[in-house]
Amino acid sequence: MTRLRGLAWDHRRCWGPLDASVGPYCAANPGLEIEWDRRSLYEFGEGALGPVLGTYDLVVFDHPFIGDIAQGELMVPFDAYLSAEQIRFFEDDSVGASWRSYEKNGRQWALPIDAACQVASYRPDLLERYGSVPRTHEEVVDLGRNARKDGKSLGLPFVPTDAMCMLLTLGHPREDGEQFIAREMVEQAIAQLRELAALSHPNSSKWNPIRCYDHMIAHDDVVYVPFAFGYVNYSAKTDRPYLRFADVPTAHSAGALLGGAGIGVSARSKHQQAAIDYALFLCSPQYQRGDYVRAGGQPGSLAAWKDAGVNDLSGNFFTSTLQTISSSYLRPTHPGFIAFFRECAPYAAAAIAGGIPAAELADHVNRLYRETRQGQPQRSVA
Repeated sequence: MTRLRGLAWDHRRCWGPLDASVGPYCAANPGLEIEWDRRSLYEFGEGALGPVLGTYDLVVFDHPFIGDIAQGELMVPFDAYLSAEQIRFFEDDSVGASWRSYEKNGRQWALPIDAACQVASYRPDLLERYGSVPRTHEEVVDLGRNARKDGKSLGLPFVPTDAMCMLLTLGHPREDGEQFIAREMVEQAIAQLRELAALSHPNSSKWNPIRCYDHMIAHDDVVYVPFAFGYVNYSAKTDRPYLRFADVPTAHSAGALLGGAGIGVSARSKHQQAAIDYALFLCSPQYQRGDYVRAGGQPGSLAAWKDAGVNDLSGNFFTSTLQTISSSYLRPTHPGFIAFFRECAPYAAAAIAGGIPAAELADHVNRLYRETRQGQPQRSVA
């Protein structure tokens, strides 16, 4: 009997299709057992990765870990198990830069099992009072001011992690080794986010996207959110109230930070081939546009994002945000980037809240980025 253990993050978008796959896949592969455990969203995005790879054969993780994974060869490169034709297929089936986000040093360290980026969201039953979905910052501000007159507001989730994500969405990072984000771009981004925060629900600083969306479903006081990672689960609801998702209100819907999740196989796994085969099944277009979506997943396959049946099940979540994710921003994946991100995130949240000047945030971000790129000591995530 071969027993695979996997680690997911604790939301139905991740564990739903993984749990749903176990019975059918094991039935088709006698002698195989699969067990999935879960960890928090924070641990998924910013926690330590190395320790769990000694316990689990498969791990679903956030792509900025790739630099540390490649440096330590912590996972099994998939390219050694894929034909040239399979690689071209995955490249063509990538949602935005999802496939490329798991490549480092010429090796493919994971498969894009889930695709996401920062998008806009709204309550359609509330927004209809104010007109169409905003397409620019100015239109968002107008909506926020009009909603305030009715005792309603915008939403802007900016706990530290999401505050830093919005800075990357609006700051146009250039990664030239000296300045990660130009000071004037930091100041412009923070000015925009402060304007939005002033028109947003007072709990916004305590919210991540999930908490914000849960509030929007349970209450009638948040009309629209301009920037937060999309979750198909809130759009796939069949009973009201439900959410709808849209492209971000930036020029050409560009710049939204790419998220999503990859699935990788631990280099310490004793069942690498079995784990590779299972990961390929989970990421196949057939499963991704079928039971993966029906079980609450947000697929990483472009074919699934364009599938009419998938969009019927999801309130058109995928077609409504495809332009944004197609032009989303792939953050750096060099070793140490997770530590850099984690150090900067509280400063970004403080700047949006007005606690520190934007110029101070810019200096802090760019100094830490230079140290990371120059290889100065940072807290390890591996």
